[in-house]
Amino acid sequence: MVRIQIIAIVASVMFLLYIARLIIKGKLREEYSIVWIVCTVVLILFSFWRNGLEIIAHTLGVFEAPNLVFTGALFATFIYLLHLSVVVSKLHSQNKQLAQDIALLKEKLEKK
Repeated sequence: MVRIQIIAIVASVMFLLYIARLIIKGKLREEYSIVWIVCTVVLILFSFWRNGLEIIAHTLGVFEAPNLVFTGALFATFIYLLHLSVVVSKLHSQNKQLAQDIALLKEKLEKK
């Protein structure tokens, strides 16, 4: 194995352990950690399988393997941003409903 492979594997495994630690401590919710875990596992996979990216790129008809990485990362970022937008929209609606409920309760308390 080449030195850079060993460094990449060790760094990816350490990052995976750090993600697990954040989940256990409750600082990272499971639903958000899935993206990080999948990306880290992909990094570990390609750290072991050096020619894998080139083989996959050739199979998909992409001429340069880095273009496949860039396109995949861009697509994953857009999907994740869409997911976060849905979560923020849901939280906004819940926050609005909560503020309205508090206002109604406050009005009831002031009338008594």
